[in-house]
Amino acid sequence: MTIAALAFYLFAICAIIGGLFTVISRNPVHSVLWLILAFLSSAGLFVLLGAEFVAMLLVIVYVGAVMVLFLFVVMMLDVDFAELKAEMARYMPLALLIGVIILMQLGMAFGVWQTAETAEAARTAVAPEGVENTAALGLLLYDRYFLLFQLAGLILLVAMIGAILLTLRHRRDIKRQDVLAQMYRDPATAMELKDVKPGQGL
Repeated sequence: MTIAALAFYLFAICAIIGGLFTVISRNPVHSVLWLILAFLSSAGLFVLLGAEFVAMLLVIVYVGAVMVLFLFVVMMLDVDFAELKAEMARYMPLALLIGVIILMQLGMAFGVWQTAETAEAARTAVAPEGVENTAALGLLLYDRYFLLFQLAGLILLVAMIGAILLTLRHRRDIKRQDVLAQMYRDPATAMELKDVKPGQGL
């Protein structure tokens, strides 16, 4: 057995174990940590496949940002997970049925899986000889599909602004800062001098 095959089986087993314990762990913090293990193992599998960019995305974005955010939310919020699990138990038969259907669909898809004869030629056409995976992806995004890439970023920006506007609520009982009123205030009217006599208050 080669080192690559041994690493593949190691990462695959770790990913399966991490995903399984993410679901069945009773402690939510432990679930998040097991999910981090599953993501790291998946990143190792992507490295073995030659997709270094996707592997680094998994490590930086999901493990470094999303999972840390999940961990902070789980640890800071006092969530009654026993009540949530009791609610989830009601829908367990439906979830198992959906899971079985998805597994059957995956089995049908992989049962007829065949590698196209033109796949290797298509990959070499996208990534020229001697160009690494990440460099080829950068050439595609910032050279050939630069306009579409920028339009996708603009759409995401508009979606983010729309989500903020839809969820923004102005409450009248909260005193807000008026920047313009602070900038254009007159010192003569903003301050008032009081002559406080000894032994007396304001």
